[in-house]
Amino acid sequence: MSTPSTAPKPNPLIEIAVTIIVPALILMKLSSEKGLGTLGALLLALAFPLAWGLWDGWRRRKLNWLSVLGVISTLLTGGIGLLALDAQWLAVKEAAVPGLIGIVILFSAWTRSPLIRMLVFNATLFDVDRVHKALEERQNVPAFEQQLRAGTILLAGTFFFSAVANYMLARYVVHSPAGTPAFNEELGRLTLLSYPIIAIPSMLMMMGLMFWLARGAKSLTGLELGDMMQG
Repeated sequence: MSTPSTAPKPNPLIEIAVTIIVPALILMKLSSEKGLGTLGALLLALAFPLAWGLWDGWRRRKLNWLSVLGVISTLLTGGIGLLALDAQWLAVKEAAVPGLIGIVILFSAWTRSPLIRMLVFNATLFDVDRVHKALEERQNVPAFEQQLRAGTILLAGTFFFSAVANYMLARYVVHSPAGTPAFNEELGRLTLLSYPIIAIPSMLMMMGLMFWLARGAKSLTGLELGDMMQG
């Protein structure tokens, strides 16, 4: 795609409404025969996060890998519903996406480019050039690389937590056969519950990891936190 856009980041409340709240309400309220029916409600509900992911990629003029995964996850959910597969496959899908990401991140800890560089220690959050310059001056580059590897393992752990939590929540909430109004309603409840039960704790763990990394960088560089962070 073309060069990255400098478009401002969308309002997170709007993103939550479009990708979580609206689809959940459609599934829970419009899946009966008096509404849109099982198939119509499922397709309309999935259209919102799918359209959001595609629009976000278009406006940024680059592929955001999280948006891509969101689109893939939405399509897989749609496939499970359309093919009327057993509800356990939804739980497997919910766990597979973060689980596979965690495995990739974990293996990257022993490569030259741990994925924590892309996900946490990146130019969007940190003044990377300034940090590396200070590390070189103090000859602390190897020590910082060790910390990045340790942080990568911890980062993988946050995704493994998400995978296990996703599976358990999906198995607890969704019991009805796919392709039924009851399945749609349970899928809507799962969508609503996944944010406070899984997404927020995962976000807090990610923030804790970021500040742990910044604290370690502070001791190795001599820079204050505000000097290392962008903005």
